[in-house]
Amino acid sequence: MGRVLALEFARVTEAAAVASARWMGRGDKNAADDAATTAMRSVFDTIDIDGVVVIGEGEMDEAPMLYIGEKVGTGAGLALDIAVDPLEGTNIVAKGLNGAIAVLAVAPRGCLLHAPDMYMDKIAVGPAAAGKINIDAPVEENLKSVASALNKKVQDLTVVILDRPRHKDIIANVRKAGARIQLISDGDVSPAVATAIDDSGVDIMLGIGGGPEGVIAAAALKCLGGEMQGRLWPESDTEIERCKKMGITDVKKLLTMEDLVKGEDVIFAATGITTGSLLGGVQFTAIGARTHTIVMRGKSGTVRFIEAIHRFDKKPAFNIKTIF
Repeated sequence: MGRVLALEFARVTEAAAVASARWMGRGDKNAADDAATTAMRSVFDTIDIDGVVVIGEGEMDEAPMLYIGEKVGTGAGLALDIAVDPLEGTNIVAKGLNGAIAVLAVAPRGCLLHAPDMYMDKIAVGPAAAGKINIDAPVEENLKSVASALNKKVQDLTVVILDRPRHKDIIANVRKAGARIQLISDGDVSPAVATAIDDSGVDIMLGIGGGPEGVIAAAALKCLGGEMQGRLWPESDTEIERCKKMGITDVKKLLTMEDLVKGEDVIFAATGITTGSLLGGVQFTAIGARTHTIVMRGKSGTVRFIEAIHRFDKKPAFNIKTIF
């Protein structure tokens, strides 16, 4: 996959971000998600790829578009796996909080883990700490290893954790070790990626979040030289059966980077919807909107931050009049 496709995928996340941003603070997370999904799907239709959604908005009977197994693109191009989250942080947008993004990852057919829609235990770090973590080790041990790799003191680390009751013990152990904690309400893709971005202020991400989001974040970390380890966290026999139907026979397996994303031919793109540690949010202007996007390619290791100005009079797909 070349740089031209990388920029095409940036267009996809930009469209989703702009459409969703109009719903910021309006209290309707479903409308925000629908707007992002519709915009993302419409731009995918213009790209010459033979894409199949392997991580998306749900099963075919749960989602009207971008569902698992749906074909996207014109069909005239590379055979690709597509992982999408048109709006990562639906509650964030509904409440007008920080850190929502529109995000996708793309790899050749068969290279992305077909993660079922369930929880995954995760640990993510940037390049300097890659190879220094172990999801099965005590929290204090991982923090010491990461601090040593970053040439920091443990008390100077910033650890991002989803603010959930299930993380009570993790939070207590991080505090006992003396590290700083940033609790987030939703959306753990952005902070996972931020661990590998200089000056993001995020050193490590810990805890249980969405499995599909783990694969998307792993794609970005593969491009950046970081590391994620994960383990699926099914909550019922039904979810275990879903794993088996998707070809995952050992639900307790430690998932390494190569399990999550095979090879280096991967593209990751994300556009900020509301401002966060990784990306700036959508800003509406008199003529349209300004967006902030990150695009990266695993093969080249290139990371591009794209600040774009969109004129709605020249981009029908961005016309906000169609949203309401």
